[in-house]
Amino acid sequence: MANKGPAYGMSRDVQSKIEKKYDDELEDRLVEWIVAQCGSTVGRPERGRLGFQVWLKNGIVLSRLVNSLYPDGSKPIKIPDAPPTMVFKQMEQIAQFLKAAEDYGVIKTDMFQTVDLFEAKDMAAVQRTLMALGSLAVTKNDGNYHGDPNWFMKKAQEHKREFTESQLKEGKNIIGLQMGTNKGASQAGMSYGRPRQIIS
Repeated sequence: MANKGPAYGMSRDVQSKIEKKYDDELEDRLVEWIVAQCGSTVGRPERGRLGFQVWLKNGIVLSRLVNSLYPDGSKPIKIPDAPPTMVFKQMEQIAQFLKAAEDYGVIKTDMFQTVDLFEAKDMAAVQRTLMALGSLAVTKNDGNYHGDPNWFMKKAQEHKREFTESQLKEGKNIIGLQMGTNKGASQAGMSYGRPRQIIS
């Protein structure tokens, strides 16, 4: 936003720790997915954290990405014809992506803040959000995901089990191994060392 000078002292240490969390290999995977998902019209960024940030900064690529995860006719974000050049319009576009990602199912703790991307404060958080979005898209398996499904971890899904009354009654008669067993329990042969010597 405003021109900021270099950080010093503790601020500099904190910022350098945040920057070390950024993963270059993950960047390559995310770029491959975004290009596969949106098509080659989105282009490719220059390699590195700042190249990735500049590519996503105006929010258009992110908006196209989240729109591509929805079927035609139900796209959540309206994308302007010309990329926004004014700062607040770019930040608004990023905010629309964040809202659409949350509606898609990304949880709040996986979301980045607008300034994390716009001012490159925490690009690792941007990577986390995109990874969460990709994992959800693979898990939903609704035909809108494009790319290699092995790029993302599938999220665990609920697997309900139904038991009959007779099965539940049978379960009450079994002692679970978590409670231990007393088969063959005996104190025979146990010794606790030498007995205490009492000398009078």
